[in-house]
Amino acid sequence: MAKKSVASLQTGSKRLTKAIKMVKSPKSGAYTFVEAIMDPTNVKDFLSKK
Repeated sequence: MAKKSVASLQTGSKRLTKAIKMVKSPKSGAYTFVEAIMDPTNVKDFLSKK
């Protein structure tokens, strides 16, 4: 799994981060992208889990 990009987003007083990672499908072997918008402190956990 590899991190594709992390972009910072700001909405009002909250600071959010959009994280995108590539995940390999066990069935077909193709790669898909999983996106999530979260607090910047949770990005490392999101990218490290499968």
